[in-house]
Amino acid sequence: MANTKPAISFIGFGEAGQAIAAGLRETGVDSLSAWDILFPVREGERLLRAAAAIGIRCAGSAAEAVRGADIILSAVTAASSVEAAQSVEPHLAGRPYFLDINSVSPGRKQETASVLGERARYVDVAVLAPIHPARHQTPMLLSGAHAQEIAPALAALGMRVTVAGTEIGAAAAIKMVRSVMIKGIEALTLECFLAAARAGVVDEVAASMKNNYPGLDWTKIVPYNLERMATHGERRAAEMEESAATLRELGVEPVMTSATVRRQREMGQIGKLPAVNGAMTRGRAAILNAISTAARDRH
Repeated sequence: MANTKPAISFIGFGEAGQAIAAGLRETGVDSLSAWDILFPVREGERLLRAAAAIGIRCAGSAAEAVRGADIILSAVTAASSVEAAQSVEPHLAGRPYFLDINSVSPGRKQETASVLGERARYVDVAVLAPIHPARHQTPMLLSGAHAQEIAPALAALGMRVTVAGTEIGAAAAIKMVRSVMIKGIEALTLECFLAAARAGVVDEVAASMKNNYPGLDWTKIVPYNLERMATHGERRAAEMEESAATLRELGVEPVMTSATVRRQREMGQIGKLPAVNGAMTRGRAAILNAISTAARDRH
């Protein structure tokens, strides 16, 4: 890989996979392939169209996708991360790097590495910001025995990577623990300002919070956090379940984190409703009104 662009395979081709692949394509990586379990079914048609638009070869199986790959990037749902590794393990040759960017606990990362054994050079990867707009240049942490050796090759592709340590799970621990706060604040934003909307005191509550957090503009934070939950709430709930697992691994009872799971999942379901989805670009008042109505209808 020192003098040529690597062959890269994506296992899982949702939002993260598509964004990273598109960015790498623009850097001149020609050999890009992908496999997603949705490819053969109707729900996968939009993924196939996205791949065609980017210029990605869609494989007919996980085995076909990883054939000849120098780097395999796993970007599946949290619940499927180990299964994704199991699907490729028998078909690996040449000890490719396996970049596990899935938002799962350190324990799950270690389990995945064990599945692959010596057939791949496993790297724990934690994505530290929304994948858009930076795509492949989104800041990422790497950890594991092979993190230091792969870092220069990834940097040469324009990726912004930092090595967090030599232990598998070190990067995941940072990601999962910080998510307790990031996603928790989103859930609190929903609960606080939904109540404020129903009480008719949204502006007053937002203004009063400047006393405690003078550097934060809640007029922007509220719609941003609600949009993130409406668009990605179900995926974020799955990630928070992994954060809860991380806390348990560390001996911390995830009381608040478990509540965040519920709020994120509920908001993700509400966000699919046309009335809520359509309100996301119409400002804070419209968003809160749509969410309030949808939440009342649910209960």
